[in-house]
Amino acid sequence: MMDWTDRHCRYFLRQLSRHCLLYTEMVTTGALLHGDPGGLLQFHPAEHPVALQLGGSEPAELAESARLGEAHGYDEINLNLGCPSSRVQSGRFGACLMAEPERVAACVNAITLAVAVPVSVKIRIGIDAQDSYEHLHRFVDRLAQAGCSSFIVHARKAILKGLSPKQNRSIPPLKYEYVYRLKQDFPGLEIVLNGGVRCLDEAEAHLRQVDGVMLGREAYHNPWLLADVDARLFNDSHPLPTRAGVVQRMLPYIEGELQAGCELKHITRHMLGLFQGVPGARAWRRQLSQYGPWSGAGTEMILAALEAVAEVGARDSSPTGVLHSHA
Repeated sequence: MMDWTDRHCRYFLRQLSRHCLLYTEMVTTGALLHGDPGGLLQFHPAEHPVALQLGGSEPAELAESARLGEAHGYDEINLNLGCPSSRVQSGRFGACLMAEPERVAACVNAITLAVAVPVSVKIRIGIDAQDSYEHLHRFVDRLAQAGCSSFIVHARKAILKGLSPKQNRSIPPLKYEYVYRLKQDFPGLEIVLNGGVRCLDEAEAHLRQVDGVMLGREAYHNPWLLADVDARLFNDSHPLPTRAGVVQRMLPYIEGELQAGCELKHITRHMLGLFQGVPGARAWRRQLSQYGPWSGAGTEMILAALEAVAEVGARDSSPTGVLHSHA
């Protein structure tokens, strides 16, 4: 989710769910240790609980990066071993590290010794020809011995040569049974399933077999999916949010970010899918896409987009609108 789940995205998603654990985009150790850690690690207190996802392959660098994350207040440190992109491979991190279990074990051990907050790893079920369940079992067992007790498992293997990251999210078949077997074989570990989950009904079905479910692009493109999470999965009796209410709650945050020099488009790009699947969704996306990038655009543009949605909804719910829609 690089370039997607930045701090603006996470603040927006938090308006939909009070309880789901949010993850940063992957931050490399090199960027943190040789760049601007304050800027890279910045987040709003409302984002809690939030996990910092790291990319790297040197134990000492990962340990220091994890310390920085803990010092900035992150609730969890996650090591990404699932990204298959060529850029990530050239930096020797991500999914390619699943071919080096001893190196990964050293990295995990260094991180767990460096911080007091929980540590997790995100993995694939395998890479290239190393795709048997037995290989996955050995890999998880080795990392558990190194101190990791939480695994987020994308239920597809990664094909490192010949497939793009996008193709790696769809072409290798999903093997949920591998993830289920991990939980059966390692009942003391936290096993979280990732990959191909499209709705909360599917998530609830998986939760009968594993400890958690991670949603990625589906939650980004259709964020309203999260609106019912707290009630259905966390037994939270708070009233369900409304789409308009979410927009209204975003306005003070947006005003503050604009005053700090942020451009509106960097926030509204994450909000495009809020009305996905309901009347007015196209008007909402068109308004944000067309006017959000304008120099000087402010919250009045968002309110205008909300009005456009309301107008479409009113028209479609009227007798004339219904007749017209069937013409």
